[in-house]
Order: sequence, then C-alpha cells, then structure tokens
Amino acid sequence: MNTRRKFLQQTLLGGLAVGSADRLFDTLDLDDSKAPGTFPVVISTWGPNVKANAAAWKVLSAGGYALDAIEAGIHVPEADPEDTSVGYGGLPDRDGHVTLDACIMNEKGMAGCVTFLEHIKHPISVARKVMENTPHVIMSGDGALQFALSQGFEKEDLLTEHARKAWEAWKVESKYQPVINVERHDTIGMLAMDTQHRLCGGCSTSGLAFKMHGRVGDSPVIGAGLFVDNEVGAAVCTGLGEMVLRTVGSFLVVEEMRRGKHPQKAVETAVKRIVSKYPEQSKDAQVAFIALDRKGRHGAYSIHPGFNYVLYQNGENRVIEGASFLKT
Repeated sequence: MNTRRKFLQQTLLGGLAVGSADRLFDTLDLDDSKAPGTFPVVISTWGPNVKANAAAWKVLSAGGYALDAIEAGIHVPEADPEDTSVGYGGLPDRDGHVTLDACIMNEKGMAGCVTFLEHIKHPISVARKVMENTPHVIMSGDGALQFALSQGFEKEDLLTEHARKAWEAWKVESKYQPVINVERHDTIGMLAMDTQHRLCGGCSTSGLAFKMHGRVGDSPVIGAGLFVDNEVGAAVCTGLGEMVLRTVGSFLVVEEMRRGKHPQKAVETAVKRIVSKYPEQSKDAQVAFIALDRKGRHGAYSIHPGFNYVLYQNGENRVIEGASFLKT
C-alpha cells in the first residue's frame, strides 16, 4: 500500500473503513475500446432528478441544443415545491430568506452565474441571460434581481409553508449542522452532450439550509461547482460547497481528463484531493462529482456512500449508485 493511501487511511478517524483500490471500479468498465460513444447523453446528480433528465432528453432526442436541454432539465427541480434544496421550496437561510445560486456554461466556454438571488423561481434561466445578454459572468443579490426583472422574470415568494415550518422548528435550537445525503438530494448539477457533440452544463441550488444570510457556495462558481471544456469534457459537483471552493474541484476534474484520465479516475482524484487536505471535515461532510468526456464516457465518485446519479444514454434513463472513497 503506497504512502498516500496510508496517509488518507490514518487521517480519517473514527473507525471509518476505506475500501481496497481493487474495488473502486466495480460498477464501471474503464476499457476505452468499450466506451459508450453514443450521443446524445445527459447526466445529473441525485436519483430524484430522473424527471429532470427526462426533460433534458426530450430536447436532446429531438436534435436540440445541449444548453436548451440543461435549462429545461434544471427547471424541473427548480419549480418543485417538494424539493427543499433547489429553487421554489428550498429551505431558507437562518433569517428566513430563500436565496438561490446557479450557473450555466456552454460549449464555447461562455458562462453566466447568479448568486444570492431572491424571488426568482428559475435562477438557471437568469444565469443564461447573464451569459447571453451582458458582458459579465456573475451577478449577485439585488443587482441580479433587478436584472432578472428587466429580462421579464416575475418576482415571487419562494418560501413554501413546508419550508417555513422547517425554519421555525430549526429556530428552537438554531443548531447549524449540515447533514450528509439529506433526502438523497442536494444541488442539481447536470451535464449534456447533443448530437452535434456540443457539451454544456448547469448547476442550481438554494444552498445549505439555515446558512448565514449572504452565504454563497460553490454551485454558481465556474471552476468550483461546474466547469465545461468542449475539447475535453465537463464536471459538476454536489455537497458541502466550502470544500469544493477551496480545491476548485470541477476544474481539477476536467484538467485530469485533459491529461488523459478516464472520467472515473478524474473524479476520484478530485475527491481524494479534498480528503487529503481536509481529513477532519471529510468525516462529517459529503462531496460528490460527476463527469462526462468527449467520448461519452462518464464517472462519479463521492467521499461517503449514499450518492447516486442519473444517466440517460442509449435511450435508457437509469439511476446509478456511485462509488465512494469511504465504504461505511
């Protein structure tokens, strides 16, 4: 066993078991000669997003643009009042405000992002407008809201009764403690490649429940929550954004693919980087990446078990359990 793995095992305390390297790829065939190579393809974080994948596939299967597919797919959880981690229905910050973050990136490397946005149900669409209709990449807070309204978006109250009651219950103790894999859902990250091999991606979230007012995570930050390079591939992540921001995780995954790594190897590198730098925090925090390369191959990996993702390829929309660094 090499020195690096010994370090990782020894620094993750509390009796958490690390799996053998021989079992890291049980669910994926890394033989390049057997690469899927079929398009279109769409992949997104978390099993509940099968409906989001289906909406994206409807665009792709009709020969549509991958960016349109991303927007259509992400609209699904953004509009779902039962989804407490994205858009309408998202749990508020500790002051009772539902604040949203989103970003989108196209095959040309252009990007748009919104952070700390309130009152707009579909931040992914506002992010696209930032990309297409302004000279900027990121707009935030009241400025982002005013821009959205100028683009024809409607101002809405996003705090549902369910989310309000959860916030009222939280205030009794006001204990801030992010929960791993809560409801097996979190930020939606989505990557798609269309029949013209245009690779695009998007990310949308209401952020950590009961966060400090003004907090922004990794999801709207290009290179952290999402990165797309049409020459190589794309990556997106979910989980505790602070750890991803500190390691520029999605950019790292794409750069590993640029060096020739299979997407599975690339996402593992990013997770191991986080664990090695933040071993104590990794005991109680989840981070997961998904990646898609130009060949249509994909990868997925997380710190803890419990992460799953949705892949729509070869006409089949299926939920897949992701591999993880820790096994228990």
